[in-house]
Parts: sequence; C-alpha cells; structure tokens
Amino acid sequence: MLQIESLKQFYGESHTLWDLSMTIPAGECTCVMGRNGVGKTTLMECIMGLLPLHTGALRFQGHDLARLPAERRAGLGIGYVPQGRQIFPLLTVEENLRIGLPARADRRRQLPEVIFELFPVLDEMRARRGGDLSGGQQQQLAIARALVIDPTLLILDEPTEGIQPNIVHEIGDIIRRLMDQLGLTVILVEQKLPFARRVGDRFAILDRGRLKAEGAMTELGDDLVREYLTV
Repeated sequence: MLQIESLKQFYGESHTLWDLSMTIPAGECTCVMGRNGVGKTTLMECIMGLLPLHTGALRFQGHDLARLPAERRAGLGIGYVPQGRQIFPLLTVEENLRIGLPARADRRRQLPEVIFELFPVLDEMRARRGGDLSGGQQQQLAIARALVIDPTLLILDEPTEGIQPNIVHEIGDIIRRLMDQLGLTVILVEQKLPFARRVGDRFAILDRGRLKAEGAMTELGDDLVREYLTV
C-alpha cells in the first residue's frame, strides 16, 4: 500500500526524521506511536506532501509521491485528518464537507450518503457553522471531510485528543467499520494506549525521529511501553 524508504527530513538545522523506512500494509490500521516531539506529525505531513523530503522515497500503490503536491496525493486516494482538526469555523458543516469534492478522482459533486450514515449528527447539523460544534462533533466533521474524497488510505493524527470518552469510543468503532466494511487502510497517530490496542492491527514506535520497533499489536509488550511510551 505505502512504502517509506530511507526518509530524512529537517526543520532548519534540526534533523527530525532519520533514515526512516517502513511499510504500511493494505487493509490494516497501523498505529504510529511515541512520546511528544519524536516526529510522528512530521512523518504524516511528509506523507501528505505538506512538508518536503530531504532525501528518501515514498511510494503509494505504485505512484512515486516524492514530488507530488498535497492536492495530487489527495486525488490518488490519500485522506488526511490533521492534529487539531483544522475545520473552517465560519463555514457550515455542509460547506466544510464540500471542500473535499474537487479532489475526488471521479469528479462527483454529490456528498456520499455513507458520510451521513457514519455520522448522523452531521446530517442534522448541515447548516450549522463548524465553529459552533462541540469538540467531538468537530472531530467527526474532520474525519467526514477526509472521507468525502473516497480515500483508500486514511491518515488520522491524534483523533482522540481532547475528545469526550463516548465520542472516543464511537470514533474507534467508525475506524474499524471503515476497514472491515469499506476496505480502507488507516495510519493512526495515537498516544492513548488502550485506544491504540483496541483499534490497531500493527504498531510502529518512533523515538527522536527514528523507527525503534514495529510489529503486530499483540507484540506490543510492557518493555516497549515502558521504554518508549510512558511519560
């Protein structure tokens, strides 16, 4: 699905990703984990094309992503839900959703009904401004906006951050449904270990910009948690 090979990235003089290589298998949820500031969001932004690569390669379903702008990557089927949601607060729910339509490969101009099946609250609030929604509702809107493009790969950067527990559980159910029923592949950046264990199939741990461990979620033992995940 997605191949990351020897990726390096810098912020000015600061080296943020070091020769990072990993494979994201199709149809599974890979949880990218690690403490704050280890390069998780930087990696997601490199995959999406929001940050340039210094060296390395990114290949998605046979396409070389290295020089493609973010909008072209969206058109290939990569959906992105950034940390902090970044919805448009002065636009309505429906207007926020429609922003994603031009990136669809089929050029469809109607919002997919599956969006409102997954998030019925958004159907009820189509005319409400995004900034008037609760934090949990805004997160649902951010995920729905990414799904509008009909992605095959969905990147979620800490979707449970600042969200009430009942909505966190609902988001977990939706992620599993997207994979089980729609066949999506998911990259999930997550710090809540119980949520990651419940939703994820695989884990990849970063530390100081390097990949330190990866494998099936069942292989994430207490020793790795203590060394790389506890604060």
